[in-house]
Amino acid sequence: MKRAAVAADPGPSTEDRILAAARACLLRSGYAAVSTRAVADDAGVPLSQIHYHFGSKRQLLLVVLESENARLLERQQALYAGPELLSVKWQRACDYLDEDLHSGYVRILHELWGQSYSDPELAATLREAISGWHELLAGVVEDAFAQGVLQRMGLTPAGVAALIVGSFLGAEIEILLGLRESQVPHRGTLRNIGRWIEANERQPGPTA
Repeated sequence: MKRAAVAADPGPSTEDRILAAARACLLRSGYAAVSTRAVADDAGVPLSQIHYHFGSKRQLLLVVLESENARLLERQQALYAGPELLSVKWQRACDYLDEDLHSGYVRILHELWGQSYSDPELAATLREAISGWHELLAGVVEDAFAQGVLQRMGLTPAGVAALIVGSFLGAEIEILLGLRESQVPHRGTLRNIGRWIEANERQPGPTA
């Protein structure tokens, strides 16, 4: 009796190989030094494939940003949809900050951010990406308000979400610049906020 043939794994598509190579080149060299030739060499494809699939260096790096941001937004949405207390989710978000610094995502985001001031199309893509985080966190804060955790602060969910996004982005910028935790204790302070949330979760909610 003949065994059914097992289909060979085709491996990553050409587009995926190019995106991975572009991400690596961006991390290695920075936006200004990335070239489509270097990306093609890293991906092991002819230069013509870069232009066929993405058109230009800028369009390629826009897709890198969009795909990275979509992946991490999905990760964060799964986190906040879970049953854990908000304080647990906050601490996990702090873990994600460490992971994203280590993986290079934060470097990619801020490399492209610097270019966006003189590139309207890139700026529009970044605005859309960051808006996704504001919308996600506004929903998280609305849930916290509904549970009685944040009512007494006199802030709106959108306002709290703006503070959260700004806190993490500011921390990323200064960490990338090389400021040490002993000089500017971003990580420790963010985790202490998680402990403050946990302490407030233990307080009885407002009565109707």
